[in-house]
Amino acid sequence: MSAIPPTTDVAPPRATRREWVALGVIALPCLVYAMDLTVLNLALPAISADLRPTASQLLWIVDIYGFMVAGLLITMGTLGDKLGRRRLLMVGAAAFAAASVAAALSTSAHALIATRALLGVAGATLAPSTLSLISNMFRDERERRVAIGIWISSYSVGGSIGPLVGGVILQYFAWPAIFWAAVPVMLLLLALGPFLLPEYRDPEAGRLDFVSVALSLAAVLGGVFALKQAAEGQLGATTWMVAAAGLAAGVAFVRRQRRIDYPLLDLQLFGQPRFAAAICTYALTSFAMFGVYIFISQHLQLVLGLSPLVAGLCTVPWALSFVVGSMLTPAIAQRHTAPTTMVSGLAVAAIGFAGVTLVDGPHGLVALIVGMTLMGIGMAPVFTLGNDIVISAAPPERAGAASALSETSAELSGALGIAVFGSLATSLYRAGMAGQLPADLPAGAVAEASTLGGALIVAAGLPAPLADALRTAARAAFVDGLQAAAVVGTGIMVVSGLLAWRMLRAPASTRPH
Repeated sequence: MSAIPPTTDVAPPRATRREWVALGVIALPCLVYAMDLTVLNLALPAISADLRPTASQLLWIVDIYGFMVAGLLITMGTLGDKLGRRRLLMVGAAAFAAASVAAALSTSAHALIATRALLGVAGATLAPSTLSLISNMFRDERERRVAIGIWISSYSVGGSIGPLVGGVILQYFAWPAIFWAAVPVMLLLLALGPFLLPEYRDPEAGRLDFVSVALSLAAVLGGVFALKQAAEGQLGATTWMVAAAGLAAGVAFVRRQRRIDYPLLDLQLFGQPRFAAAICTYALTSFAMFGVYIFISQHLQLVLGLSPLVAGLCTVPWALSFVVGSMLTPAIAQRHTAPTTMVSGLAVAAIGFAGVTLVDGPHGLVALIVGMTLMGIGMAPVFTLGNDIVISAAPPERAGAASALSETSAELSGALGIAVFGSLATSLYRAGMAGQLPADLPAGAVAEASTLGGALIVAAGLPAPLADALRTAARAAFVDGLQAAAVVGTGIMVVSGLLAWRMLRAPASTRPH
């Protein structure tokens, strides 16, 4: 009887120069996508003066982009698996360029809201398409982690330079120029993408279930809207009704995914401990990060009195720390296991959050910058390895849907973090301000002083002794909220670390190959 030859694992193919050049091409639109989330804020005064939007319209101009991105990520991820990831990315890039031109040419608030919504629809194609393409181009685990680190870095750089780029553009050009800036990047992607990017789709994909699309959109949009309203203290009947409708749509969506043959969201993935741990850890980290981040710019400008430019420069180390952490993660993960790397990162992030609690000390600004930098370095392994685990755990034909689920969890948890941390800070601020306002202030001024910015405006119209006392009390109350948020963030990092350590140490049979 002849001997049976031993089985050997075939090493996955290594990426060539073409794949690395293609990675640079797809990182550019991700950078622009992240910039588009932050660059608009600086242009709001110019837009208000030119288009004269109402307060509600101005809010929709800012929020509609993020709403549409969050609501359509899962749909676009599944659509990419069905139609082809490169094809969807090309369509999305063309639509993003066209919508950017339309936004730049808007002559009314309604037109700008509509074009921002179209930008959100196009932007929703970028994250799942690019991340799932990375899973196709980089089959070697170490190379894929490096590629995902670069992908994560492109978002970090885009978010950090958004205000700086916006400031430079607005210094020399009118507000429509911030939309024109995205056009050449998308045209570059359209020119090079067909030659550099591979195509991949699921040949056995079923028809796109439009009922599931509608339910997922209603669930995500309802949840994000309700969370944003809660963060702004608007807990009226409308907020509760929208939240209830979003929750009902979410329950119906999950039940439908269990019944149909080709679900929009493969719930069986959550049966894998590593996949569930990666999603949960990613979500908790985003929850804490966004929850604390909302305080940072206000603290730098309204508490410390820094100019917008200097405040923006103070946040650059945080963004760069994400880049450094993302680049170092693959090398560290090569020498240590993924659970060890992620848990160590979460421990560093916890130290960073704890450092932010020292903002009211004699070296408060240094403590804030160092704390933020440690937070970025520590969170980077969670984002890099978490996304690697997510797309590795999913079947190749569903990588787009899996990557979209990862991004959706980050979007939702970020919105939830803003709402929860914002509510906590508001409660502490009001408690700290109780009895601090002058007794003879009119009701309108009392209402305006319910925020730090409003309190500083009210103080400007008061006599010097009362103004100084009000400013001191308002800033101290705000710092109390920031410190409380940092304490909660520290606890979340510890819980995330314990969760990751327990769930990521899955048996070998459940680990992706």
